[in-house]
Amino acid sequence: MELQQIALATCRSLGNYTDNADAEDERLYQFLKEKGLSVSFQVWDDEQVNWERFDAVIIKSPWDYFDKIAAFYKWLDKLEALGCVVLNPVQTLRWNADKIYFKDIQQQGVKVVPTVWLEQERAFDVEHVFEQLQAEKIIVKPRVSGGAKNTFALTKSEAKAKAQIINALLQKEAFLAQPFLNEVKTQGEWSFIFFNGVLSHGVLKTAKSGDFRVQHFYGGTVHTPELPARLLASAQTIVDQFAQNCLYARVDGVELEGELVLMELELIEPFLFLSTSEGAIDRYYEALQANLPQLAL
Repeated sequence: MELQQIALATCRSLGNYTDNADAEDERLYQFLKEKGLSVSFQVWDDEQVNWERFDAVIIKSPWDYFDKIAAFYKWLDKLEALGCVVLNPVQTLRWNADKIYFKDIQQQGVKVVPTVWLEQERAFDVEHVFEQLQAEKIIVKPRVSGGAKNTFALTKSEAKAKAQIINALLQKEAFLAQPFLNEVKTQGEWSFIFFNGVLSHGVLKTAKSGDFRVQHFYGGTVHTPELPARLLASAQTIVDQFAQNCLYARVDGVELEGELVLMELELIEPFLFLSTSEGAIDRYYEALQANLPQLAL
């Protein structure tokens, strides 16, 4: 019996985004190979790849998509036109690529970080943003972004000093502003990882002293405490509403007054922290099999 061909979509240089991505990607690749699946890494924007020859395309680590968003959308259109089986679904990937999706989520009653939308080619009005957010410090970042790219943590005086830089960036793309949540520094940021809509595991990410970025490639650390039931219930509701038919989903949030406030719903290329929980990679494989029953051996 000829093996089905599975592509793990990645980017040209994972090292540009995290030191640990290679380890997770390689671990998953080797595990799936050991399970008897015919898998290969394919660079998502490599024009030489014949996507039609794959029975499934798993979106694993195209971590530079936000640097090439027009090309990424075009690639998704191509996969859709070819009728490729894509995990996660193309429609979901398009929706999740731009953080304007926050509006959809908020309309459904989900608690999200308050947001002011900074439109492209519009001036960064510091006074207006701080008045709207009622915050002493804010985060400013692109609507299409990842890995803390072009992300600023600013007091009002710092925002005024950086306004020229941010205005230059606004000439190229839209941004958003949110209040700086001190809880990210003092308590950390939760990540709940789901496979096929079912919780697999979760972690608590904390920033290094003096920083606000919890990503491990900025010195953040990862912990595995017991997952708070109330926060988990909120994360499950978000996945049930907005991550249907998804092989994987990661809900990132912070606890405020005992409730989960959503910071990101990661449905494109999240780091899955597979090594932090015993059996996580097995659960990933089982979820893949459920999505693609024709691959069962």
